[in-house]
Amino acid sequence: MKITVCIGSSCHLKGSRQIVEELQYLVAKNNLKEKVELGGTFCMGDCKNGVCVTLDDKKFSLTPETTAEFFEKEVLAKV
Repeated sequence: MKITVCIGSSCHLKGSRQIVEELQYLVAKNNLKEKVELGGTFCMGDCKNGVCVTLDDKKFSLTPETTAEFFEKEVLAKV
């Protein structure tokens, strides 16, 4: 499973660093380092929708406040 977080300037200003840190923490906390690959990319072309994140090529829009819920619903439910 691959999670890619946009770290372009617009998403950075909207909290991409906090989202990356939260995802790193959640992956480690749930012992998923062997099953979940975290990556970063620059602009995904959807700047108006907040921090863009893809999970196996499905696009999501996250905020630092919605990251834990996303992880629970979309990642933990599928591993």
